[in-house]
Amino acid sequence: MKNILVTGGAGFIGSNFIRNILSRNLDINVYNLDVLTYAGNLDNLIDLPNSSNYNFIHGNILDQALISDILKNSHIDTVVHFAAETHVDRSIDSPYLFIETNVLGTFFLLEAIRETDSNIRLHHISTDEVFGTLSANASPWNESAPYNPQSPYSASKASADHMVRSYGHTYGIKYTISNCSNNYGEYQFPEKLIPLTILNAMDGKRLPVYGDGLQIRDWVHVRDHCDAVFLILENGVVGESYNIGGRNQPTNISIVKRICAILDNLCAKDYPHENLIKFVTDRAGHDRRYAMDCSKIEKSLEWKPTIGIEDGLFQTVKWYIENDNWIKNIKERRDE
Repeated sequence: MKNILVTGGAGFIGSNFIRNILSRNLDINVYNLDVLTYAGNLDNLIDLPNSSNYNFIHGNILDQALISDILKNSHIDTVVHFAAETHVDRSIDSPYLFIETNVLGTFFLLEAIRETDSNIRLHHISTDEVFGTLSANASPWNESAPYNPQSPYSASKASADHMVRSYGHTYGIKYTISNCSNNYGEYQFPEKLIPLTILNAMDGKRLPVYGDGLQIRDWVHVRDHCDAVFLILENGVVGESYNIGGRNQPTNISIVKRICAILDNLCAKDYPHENLIKFVTDRAGHDRRYAMDCSKIEKSLEWKPTIGIEDGLFQTVKWYIENDNWIKNIKERRDE
């Protein structure tokens, strides 16, 4: 790895990945291609380490000609593909945007790689949601689990995964795929459960919880996720996929209550933050349970999550409390 193109590098996970790469002080040039949407913005990159190896390119994953130029002119040997629309609620309201970005965007990237140099290594970031939903007692998904997407978002990511594999089989594109569970941590836009709960609770607003709140998710801290992706780039087997998760399965309501307890400790109000919880009508097609079997990456690449959910939530809440300027800018963007 000498010249890496990161698509969607101004987003939550992408910006954390770039920060991860640059902090290693390796002789790697990082090129960040991002269109800068509401969730992908330069505020997420304000504390990047000073480095002459970092380059930002304002552009769209749908622009195949631009991608081809970057691949050729910057001698890209590795692509890490984060660029995607990811919020399930938004996919229910506006599915076309997810098809456009997640499916067509991946297609244009693959075409650019195919036409430029099939030796370019592609790592594609996917999600556990492509596997569908699990019953309470079902075994966690491994990499061989059949795809069964339940939302426009997960269907678009499943489509992208299939496109990547087809280009590997048909055109010899050198790819790896990772399917990660729910991420949380610093710089996450407040539409997902954890940052939305933190910011609403800090502002004394209601904390909406879908249905009975007993939906189960596996949570991985974004820094652990980025470490896993780096290991896959270094030592992952071309043509293989890897599950990345936190090896935990809390309910959504338990996550919300843990955040409330942390805020009671760090910034107490004259009432417990739990009083702000409000159960609301469940969203359409809400998956009940996700659970990941991560034994493959743990055994083959010796990766394990290092940040437990308790410590990770505490660190995350503390970060949001201490980063007023980022929150102010994000709130303005969210309210536009």
